[in-house]
This record gives sequence, C-alpha cells and structure tokens, in this order.
Amino acid sequence: MTEATRSSPSGYRATSEASASRALLVWARDVRLGGWLFVLPALAAYGLFVLWPIVQTFKYSLYRWDGVAPAEWVGLDNFKSVFTDHDLVSALEHAFQLMIYFTGIPVVLGLIVASVMRRVASRRISSAGRVVLFLPQVVPLVAAGIAWSWMLASDGVINQALSAIGLGGVTRAWLGDFGTALPAVGVIGAWVLLGLCTVLLYAGMSKIDPTLYEAAQIDGAGQVREFFSITLPSLRQEIGVCVTVTVIAALSAFDIVFISTRGGPGEATMVPGLKIYQLAFFNREVGLASALAVVLMLLVLVCILPIQWVTRRGSDS
Repeated sequence: MTEATRSSPSGYRATSEASASRALLVWARDVRLGGWLFVLPALAAYGLFVLWPIVQTFKYSLYRWDGVAPAEWVGLDNFKSVFTDHDLVSALEHAFQLMIYFTGIPVVLGLIVASVMRRVASRRISSAGRVVLFLPQVVPLVAAGIAWSWMLASDGVINQALSAIGLGGVTRAWLGDFGTALPAVGVIGAWVLLGLCTVLLYAGMSKIDPTLYEAAQIDGAGQVREFFSITLPSLRQEIGVCVTVTVIAALSAFDIVFISTRGGPGEATMVPGLKIYQLAFFNREVGLASALAVVLMLLVLVCILPIQWVTRRGSDS
C-alpha cells in the first residue's frame, strides 16, 4: 500500500473494513468451533450407541451367523426369508393390526375426552382428570402387563364383572384365546397411550383462540360444527405427534406382548420386536433377526415420513 493511500481517508476506511472482516471471520470460526465442541460429546454418544449398531445390523443382515461361529455370506437371502416365511410375515401383519388399537383408539378417544374436559370440567377437575389419565405413562409397562394379565385371566376381574351382569356366556381367557388375544393386547396398548394423547391434545386445545369459538357461536354453529371447523384443523400438529408416537409404539411393541402373552397362544400375538428377540437369542439366527430388524426400521420410516410431511405441509399453509 502506498503512502498516499495510507494518508487518505478512503485508504484508512478500506483498511479498517478489511480488518473488521478478518476479525468477523475469525470470530465466526471460533464460535463454530466452540459449538462443535459442545455438540461433540452428544454426537459421539449418538454415533456409538445408535448409528454404529444400525450399521452393524445392516452388516449382519447379509450373513448367516449364530453369534459364535464364523459368519457366512448369504447376500439378500435373509430378506427373502422375511417376506416369504409365514411366521415372519404374520408377525409383521400383527404389528399393523396393533396400529388400529395403539393409534386409532387413543387418538379418537383422546380427542373426545380432551374436548369434553375443555368444555364441561372445572379447572380442578380437569387437572385431576389429566393426572389420572396420564398415570399409565408413569407405570412401568412390565407392571401394566402383569396387572392386565391378572384382570384378563379366566378368573380375573373382567370375567367376574361380566358374570355379575349376566354375561357369563362371553367370558373366556382373553389373552389365551386365538381370536381375542391380539385385540386384548391392543386394548392394553390403547390404555397405556390414551393418557399421553389426551394430554397432548388438551394442551393443543388450550392454545386455540377463544374468540374463534365465540364467533362460531354467534354464527349459530353447534358443538359438532365447532369441533370439525375449528378444533380439529387447529390440532393438526398435535394429532401428527400423537399418530407418530403411537404408530412407532405399535410397530416396535415388545414389553406388553412379552409380559402378557410371550407371542402366544401359538403365534397369535407374535410381533416383530418379540420375533427378533427370539431369533437372535433363542434360535441363534442373528442374520435373520438383523434382516427383520432392518425391515422393521424401514417400515417405521415408511409409515412416519408421510405423517411428518402432511403435518409440516399443514402448518406451513
């Protein structure tokens, strides 16, 4: 830089701007580096305990391996078995059937219960109701499965109540009958998830502007019209969260099934999560279990991504 440039105001201005730009770049680099340092422990744990097991699962799904002897490369044979073996296909079908109970019942009943709580219940009663409904989320699933197994047994509370009101002819071992075992497991799952859906939907309803309901009432809209025109469209995101959580719970069900039926009677309540456990730790077919786990993960993504897309699209519009 020449002496004239240094002595001119424009030269000083250009020099100061260049120095400020360099300082800003250094500051941004330091901030970015500091941010990565904060994220690094969580990222390392996520990579070690989530991403690495997923990669290993994909790897084992291409081998026939009993967990001890050297693995034998079989390519996609394990995936062919997943879609051709009757027991494995039935397990996948049962998971989709459970979605009716785990997703449909909690979301629909949650909407109804939350709407009633918002309309007719006082603040104190409403708070107590939310606590009672949310209790199944606090109770361990193992304890819930054991309690429901007792209630649904041949001499359980459910059958005793049916006999007391003159319906003894319909009593049965609900979890031991081929025709009712899977619906009974679905009812347990619906009971567990109902409180969560109700609380989420009630929280969403509390954010709706009350003036919308006042305007609808002035226009002569009834409660049903208000629900479908105001409440339901305003709860798109909350419903999306409820459906996402419950669909994942249905497809990955394990605890309740393992405690209540262990997949029985026969294979009537066998689900993919329990089948993976049996294949890997009892049948020692680690490759086939890994292939089923990969298929289950892909099914979860196929079911969840459209729900997320619809939810985001509705919130952006």
